Amino acid sequence: MPEHERMITEARERIDAIDDRIIGLIQERSAVSAVVQKARVEAGGRRVNLSREMEVLSHYRDALGKQGTALAMTLLELSRGRA
Repeated sequence: MPEHERMITEARERIDAIDDRIIGLIQERSAVSAVVQKARVEAGGRRVNLSREMEVLSHYRDALGKQGTALAMTLLELSRGRA
């Protein structure tokens, strides 16, 4: 196998491994978010805290720019679960 093909294959394997870690972290984030939501509802509050979500959006935007906001929105939607 030519060197450039080997480098591409190895890089793609690393990307796949990183993606697997990201997916695992998203699943973990969703599980923790479910605990927070349950506690909030049991205390008489709303399942979703919009001011907290705005903090998360700002955090991702500050770290990653405009695309970070889109990523944060997707993460928040995944973490909200089913009503």
